[in-house]
Amino acid sequence: MGLFGFSIGKGMDEYVAEAVERGITIVDVREQNEFARGHVPGAMNIPLSTLRQATQALADKEAPLYVHCLSGGRSSRAAKQLEQMGFTNVTNIGGINSYRGPIEKGL
Repeated sequence: MGLFGFSIGKGMDEYVAEAVERGITIVDVREQNEFARGHVPGAMNIPLSTLRQATQALADKEAPLYVHCLSGGRSSRAAKQLEQMGFTNVTNIGGINSYRGPIEKGL
């Protein structure tokens, strides 16, 4: 495990490609203004500050979830929170600052 609780072997680009291929939900836990400046296409924005109130958007607690933020710190906390809330298949994929794929802007 790496510094922020995500695996070192696979980078964010590989996780995003896997999510697209397998239909895995990507959750960006950055604040809304950060998300609007640039995010992974198709990612869902649920800021860490509202995670506990926003679980209606994540109804299936067994479905795989990939969470990320800017550098991996907030997504590490989000992954732990989600697991405490009963989500069983959460992966912290790190930070968008290491992502080299396409970016969408806006909300």
